[in-house]
Amino acid sequence: MKKLEVFDPAMCCSTGVCGVEVDPVLAQFSADLKWVAEQGIHVERHNLGQEPQAFAANPTVLKEIETGLDRLPIILLNGHVITTGVYPSRQQLAQKLDIKLTLEDKPPVESGSCCTPKSGCC
Repeated sequence: MKKLEVFDPAMCCSTGVCGVEVDPVLAQFSADLKWVAEQGIHVERHNLGQEPQAFAANPTVLKEIETGLDRLPIILLNGHVITTGVYPSRQQLAQKLDIKLTLEDKPPVESGSCCTPKSGCC
């Protein structure tokens, strides 16, 4: 079974729905991780503010953040870094995880979203 680990920067919650302003990128990424788990991938998510021990226990993550916390989020697949510094889209996750993405699996595009020709999220 494939294992996807997400090491988030310190924040109040991983969903992006805390506080007055919802971060749409975090909210979509949370939905995408749920979708990934439904595809049979084991998903673990760690928040620096709430689980610093998970960061300290992972030599790969420690090496990445030695250069700066701007490397967060760090996403590992089976212990290997697949992205740093950004939350990948569902399409990017599907590609990296070898999951076939059907039309039903694609998240709806909202107006004002990150979808621009060079954003890489659509």
